[in-house]
Amino acid sequence: MNHLLHNPLLPGFYPDPSVCRKGDDYYMVTSSFEFFPGIPIFHSRDFVHWHQIGHVLTRPSQLNLDHVKPSKGIYAATIRYCEKNQRFYVITTLVQDPPYWGNLNFYVSSEHPEGPWSDPVVISGAEGIDPTLFFDEDRVYYLGNRRPHPEIPELEDRHIWLQEIDLGKGELIGERWTLLTDGALHHAVAPEGPHMYKKDGWYYLLIAEGGTDHNHSSTIFRSRHPEGPYECNPRNPVLTHRHLPKSFPIHSTGHSDLIQLANGEWWAVLLASRPDGGDYRNLGRETFAVPVIWEEGWPLYSPDTGKVEFSYPAPRLTPKPWPEPPACDQFEENNLDYCWQLLRTPRHPIYSLNARPGFLRLYLNEDTLSGTGNPAFVGRRQQHIYFQTRTVMDFSPTANGESAGICLLLNNDYHLRLELGCWEGKMLLRLTKRFAGQDIILSQTAFNQNRIWLQVIAREQDFSFQYASEAGRWETLAAQVDGTLLSKEVAGGFTGTLIGMYASSDGHPTNDYADFDWFEYKEIMK
Repeated sequence: MNHLLHNPLLPGFYPDPSVCRKGDDYYMVTSSFEFFPGIPIFHSRDFVHWHQIGHVLTRPSQLNLDHVKPSKGIYAATIRYCEKNQRFYVITTLVQDPPYWGNLNFYVSSEHPEGPWSDPVVISGAEGIDPTLFFDEDRVYYLGNRRPHPEIPELEDRHIWLQEIDLGKGELIGERWTLLTDGALHHAVAPEGPHMYKKDGWYYLLIAEGGTDHNHSSTIFRSRHPEGPYECNPRNPVLTHRHLPKSFPIHSTGHSDLIQLANGEWWAVLLASRPDGGDYRNLGRETFAVPVIWEEGWPLYSPDTGKVEFSYPAPRLTPKPWPEPPACDQFEENNLDYCWQLLRTPRHPIYSLNARPGFLRLYLNEDTLSGTGNPAFVGRRQQHIYFQTRTVMDFSPTANGESAGICLLLNNDYHLRLELGCWEGKMLLRLTKRFAGQDIILSQTAFNQNRIWLQVIAREQDFSFQYASEAGRWETLAAQVDGTLLSKEVAGGFTGTLIGMYASSDGHPTNDYADFDWFEYKEIMK
């Protein structure tokens, strides 16, 4: 039986992957934007099977996301292992508002990839986004990009630059070198996401360009010296699907990171998207992987076809799978599973797993999903185009506006809420669509019990919302609801859909809460 690597490697909203190796172990991180904890980190022993071992930014002292707007926050991170001091480093950008000049580039470090990670070291004078570190014998370099015209946000010109860094002090030292003032592609936007490697006496500079949509790509350059000058690969781009139709099942490929495995093989991790019922990307940008060979001093990605495929023969490493995670979280542990995310840095109690053992308790608070605060929301990524999710909830609202239930969230202006609540003195089950910042009630019905089963079934962009007063006796509240509002093509931004539990007091102080007995998410057949 052939051993295969299946794509996406990390399904769902896991963009901008970066990977490193320590011995026979591989570690990967991705962007996390406005969600907390920040920067999920994954571990593999065969480069095929990955499982999450935690997050890099887990403490409020490490990550201030207060009132960060959607698709701001933590952008592309790079993970590197330094053999000299046997430490892992993750470097990233906290993108704030206003953009560009308000960004903070920083790094954290740890002896152990599962953490704990240090508090951030902010790098003064480090402009741009998507930084990386390059370890070259006794020197360490900071590699980033900058906007030559930050006062004109609509211009996406970016220069790739390099400068030595003192990691002990977090200070840039010596001369700053501009490596590229443009990308490899004519009139391509957004040269960004630089990474540097050394092989056979050459320094290779890998970047993303073309933007993160259909024209996305990876291009590569090389030089005999880290500060340049760099020559352009005559076969650029090394990775793109820009020449394929939008209906192709994998598109927007780019933002890659190269790695040599313990057996000598080369691979690349990258981001790409799967269209979801048309030219929509509800799942966001996902992590894929492709094999790489070297020819005439340049890398060739996916050399058999030149395209990103859904499967490849796996690396010639001993398979080491992890146990499959259960589809249903029974909330019986003392800590939330790593798949769960909060919105922004928690500044007040959001949930408890101990107040009622075996239940996830959400504490209603005044922040709502429609603002930029810290609402009582605990969500996980949508990972499949066809899926079913359901839960059972105990909830007794005591004031108008209090509600709790399931939410499918892209951002504060675009989401779907299936909520039991009190409105105008009545207990109602309500489905609300928030579109372009406006709430639209799609359906509602009277419901006078305090325990309710809730279910969502999605087949591409066709969503069905159901409820029950007894287990298994489902009734439909709304069918054939259009899910395209959960895509970046409609709502904009850089994230993907999260599905989870939500509770709100709609701006009023309260001591009320909602208890969720379990939460199930699973893929279903077409």
